[in-house]
Amino acid sequence: MTSADETPVRVGVFGLLGSGNLGNDGSLEAVLGYLRAEHPEAVVDALCGGPEAVTARFRIPATRLHWYRGEYRTASRAGAIAGKGLGKLVDVFRTAAWVRRHDVVIVPGMGVLEATLPLRPWGFPYSLFLLCASGRLLHTRVALVGVGAAEIGNRPTRALVRWSARLAAYRSYRDTQSRDAMRAMGVDTARDEVHPDLAFALPTPTPTPRASGPAGSPGPVCVGVMDFHGGNDDRARADEIYRRYLDGTIRFVRTLVEEGRPVRLLTGDECDASVVAAILDAVDSPLVTAAEPASLADLMNEMAAADAVVAIRYHNLICALKTGTPVLALSYAAKSDALMERMGLGAYCHPAREVDADRLLEQFRTLEKRSAELRQTLTERKLAAARQLDQHFTALTTALFPAPGHPFAHADAHTHARQEAP
Repeated sequence: MTSADETPVRVGVFGLLGSGNLGNDGSLEAVLGYLRAEHPEAVVDALCGGPEAVTARFRIPATRLHWYRGEYRTASRAGAIAGKGLGKLVDVFRTAAWVRRHDVVIVPGMGVLEATLPLRPWGFPYSLFLLCASGRLLHTRVALVGVGAAEIGNRPTRALVRWSARLAAYRSYRDTQSRDAMRAMGVDTARDEVHPDLAFALPTPTPTPRASGPAGSPGPVCVGVMDFHGGNDDRARADEIYRRYLDGTIRFVRTLVEEGRPVRLLTGDECDASVVAAILDAVDSPLVTAAEPASLADLMNEMAAADAVVAIRYHNLICALKTGTPVLALSYAAKSDALMERMGLGAYCHPAREVDADRLLEQFRTLEKRSAELRQTLTERKLAAARQLDQHFTALTTALFPAPGHPFAHADAHTHARQEAP
């Protein structure tokens, strides 16, 4: 606790938070839980994509990430293009002014160092670079905590991401391949640590029991969907990838329904609603229903009541794994494969870009046959993940919250970037 003559530590959280992505908000929830438990004296606020939503849900003050309100709309007219350009300049000063007010800024999880989904360099990579550069110039510690990373081919995006990582005072990753990717892009990762995704620190809610069907009847299957068009390198075939993914998913759902299986459609981002609508339109059956989750806790409630899960979004997979429900991953990036391998389900990955409904069904049936064995494996692995995250938070406290009497600007908190060559 802070004594009367001590100034409370000022902590900022930064990212595309409150913008409709449940995984991003789940990472924020985990970090806020850590701060409130271990550093209740900290004064916390956010610079984020959806400040109103963050304030309403998490009860912390929040500031809009971008000065230009149309940042995420396509700019085709001269006025919109000029507005975006001016916004990039104004955001330099807005970001620096916000960073200056803090002792520590935490970027909580998320795939902030990757481009596995379509991404423009002047979007979030630019914003992250402004944050990390401001932190270095103003002696405010910027911590990339449990983030995801992947090698990036686009040169401007790659440069912004590499420099952001170099300028950060602290880095940790949610899997080994993320650390390897940053090393391959020229970042010194010798002191960077790897821990399970922050969402594994969230409590697992007690699910609401569902009315059971006739004895011996098959239970519900949750299918997590995504508005998936490939990644940055797939722009030329984005429509083809989406159509193949959607057609394969529809065939899979239709087959389950024909076998009398209830199917519950789940999203992980507001943009996924169009995929749900397309599936409901193609498979006209009362056995197919759609949930409207507002948090990872809602997703976990749905999945805990299911016999099995098939999902594509990374944090949908984590929700299934946390509840101990056997899950088959429609994998669109190496991070999904790594997560499944880590949790003992490496054999149950299917390529999201090349969905083959027959092969998917075959894998699903094998998954269900091994359900009891896999549930036991998941129970053991998720407990191990929770213990590893406890260790991560302990290390984070040592790195970012030095003991009283140690000036923040001089504490030895993982300042790797000072040793890295330009």
